[in-house]
Amino acid sequence: MGVLAAERIKLTSTRSPWWCSAVIVALGLGLAALFALVVRTSAGDPEAGMPALDISTATSGVTGFGVMVLMILAALTVTSEYRFGVIRTTFQAVPNRYTVLLTKAGLVGVYGAVLSTVVAFGAVAVAKVVGGSEATVALTFDGQWRAVYGIPIYAFLAVVLAVGVGVLVRQSAAAISLIVLWSLLLEPLLSAFGNFGRNVGPFLPFQNINRFLSVAEVGGNWHWGVWGSLLYFIAFVAVVYVAALVYADRRDA
Repeated sequence: MGVLAAERIKLTSTRSPWWCSAVIVALGLGLAALFALVVRTSAGDPEAGMPALDISTATSGVTGFGVMVLMILAALTVTSEYRFGVIRTTFQAVPNRYTVLLTKAGLVGVYGAVLSTVVAFGAVAVAKVVGGSEATVALTFDGQWRAVYGIPIYAFLAVVLAVGVGVLVRQSAAAISLIVLWSLLLEPLLSAFGNFGRNVGPFLPFQNINRFLSVAEVGGNWHWGVWGSLLYFIAFVAVVYVAALVYADRRDA
């Protein structure tokens, strides 16, 4: 309980978690309103070819940039301690480094899961209000619950992954660059190369979790179903995080 209390104090006594939380709320609700407005504006024009406003679209601000900000926050909880040398004091107080890192990932992960779920439901509500009845016909939870309960699962796993990356690289700039470029540039770029992308995409971690969260069918030469995609992402996160635990235990802080 002492480790949990210490990590909670660290998380709530600095400004960055509050700013990151505010950004996540703004992105989740703001993009939901924007997408709903665009669909509503195009609803009367059949030639516009706009997609239906479903749960995945309404919550894409949360699952996209929102979770990205959450991952940056999670990485900073580790890299900032390495930068200022606080991690040495922490490991002196709690010699079991596994306990410290597991508590850190668990605390931020649960916080991120709760926050992302609340913002996701808020995003759906905002989309319904802004989009109007005609544009939000497909904005119903019936048959789309996976896109809802998948959000806290994704948020928690993303935090664990980010903490693992932070432990492995130990530098804020490197961790943030790796997290952002990996999911927003590298994977979409690899998936864009025709047959190569369709063959490689199913083995990319963020492509798998995005498939699990998506209501529509995701293209690619998949070798497993949507639940297999979730298990693939879980396995990838587990490998990175276990490697981080072993690395932190064997290397000096």
